[in-house]
Amino acid sequence: MLLDSASLYFRAYFGVPDSVRSPQGEPVNAVRGLLDFIARLVADHAPEELVACMDADWRPQWRVDLIPSYKTHRLAQPTEDTTPAPGEEEIPDTLSPQVPVITAVLDALGIARLGVPDYEADDVIGTLTTRATGPVDVVTGDRDLFQLVDDARGVRVLYPIKGVGTLQLTDDALLMEKYAVTGAQYADMAALRGDPSDGLPGVPGIGEKTAAKLITQFGDLAAIQAAALDPSAKLTPTQRKRIADATGYLAVAPKVVQVATDVPIPADLDPTLPREPRDPQALHDLAARWGLGSSLTRVLDALAQNGKNGKNA
Repeated sequence: MLLDSASLYFRAYFGVPDSVRSPQGEPVNAVRGLLDFIARLVADHAPEELVACMDADWRPQWRVDLIPSYKTHRLAQPTEDTTPAPGEEEIPDTLSPQVPVITAVLDALGIARLGVPDYEADDVIGTLTTRATGPVDVVTGDRDLFQLVDDARGVRVLYPIKGVGTLQLTDDALLMEKYAVTGAQYADMAALRGDPSDGLPGVPGIGEKTAAKLITQFGDLAAIQAAALDPSAKLTPTQRKRIADATGYLAVAPKVVQVATDVPIPADLDPTLPREPRDPQALHDLAARWGLGSSLTRVLDALAQNGKNGKNA
């Protein structure tokens, strides 16, 4: 099981009231919400291995070099009181202080946590999924990762609909039903239609349905571009012109949209899900300082039960 950690703690932050606070009065809604997510995921799915994948670089320069608008709207803006560092992401004021607490708790629990410089969590997930020899569940609220779905390899995306109690189990059949493409075709569709939330312009005039129809007709993005240059190909004059006019964008969009699968993964990464906390004293101190209460108890109970059921014994 691979967690898109930022996606999940953002959801926790907005899904759990900020009245959930530490003994000193600081919000811990993202911390406790993420712990509740993990407890539920472990209890419901009993993974043998789990990695909390992190954004070491939420907006890698190599992607920006290809498409300068990539995630531009998420850049932190200066205010009367603050001047953000160059490239800093806009994060709610009461969320950013919780992120170091989250990493400290995961480390004390012994849950593998991995971010790699110059790469997003999506790229770490893509690489670990590609290297996996067995089934993989990717837990994310980011549709971009639908591109990893692969029924033949047992790769599916668990997409939260409401918390993590209600998850969309995304496989190729569901993608065909919802988007008329498979996981292997999803990135090409995303490149064609664009994504305003990521600053990807797409091909003007080609939306999701048209993109899916073109992929169904021609197979992939390269074949669509070839068809635009072939007078005998069954494209409307408007479609042909739109694709031809977007040649520059389409030359770079796939590399930006597709997750990297060659991220350098540390040789000492141990994804085995622990039965007991790695550092009980540190966890005790964190629980007392931040008032983690029943959320942490639920994680510990889920880990212990997972071990008793024959996992990670």
